Amino acid sequence: MPRRHRPIDLIETLQRVSFPCVIADENGRVTWLNDAARATVGDLEGEPFTSVVAPEHVSRVQREIGLKLRGARVTDYEVDVFTREGERQRAQISSVPIPGGHSSHAIFGLGVTRPARDVAASRRLTPRQLQVLGLLAEGASTELIAAELQLSRETVRNHVRNILGALGVHSRLEAVALAHREGLVTTA
Repeated sequence: MPRRHRPIDLIETLQRVSFPCVIADENGRVTWLNDAARATVGDLEGEPFTSVVAPEHVSRVQREIGLKLRGARVTDYEVDVFTREGERQRAQISSVPIPGGHSSHAIFGLGVTRPARDVAASRRLTPRQLQVLGLLAEGASTELIAAELQLSRETVRNHVRNILGALGVHSRLEAVALAHREGLVTTA
């Protein structure tokens, strides 16, 4: 006769994980977090996960949540987050749907791995310019960036022109290459 196992208590198990773990709903609002997450980013329960994400990475997190809602099994990416102490840190995030749970709940493993990108380099760019640069790094066209950020194409072109000037480069490709070297953007 096969041995019957008792059901696994996912919450109890995740509480013992030494890496920060967060469960969020379909809107990205935190519904649960373990003690390691509380120690790292504070008590976010009931708050949007993006409340601790660097402004230029918020749209990235929102896109990743959208991928979950459209059925992606796992998405892995890096963003900068702010710790309880207000320090900017790079976090590796791996999100997966929770089987048997509400279809839009996802778990985010948040591994704070190293200091954030070169903040001095990022100070040359506004948060909006960093968003545009991130989208350029993902291969987005002027039209796609305009649609994503709800800007006119001319405004996007102005942002790109200002990014090139601030970084001291002559092309979008050079800007993206420099941004990767300086840690301003990451590859998914």
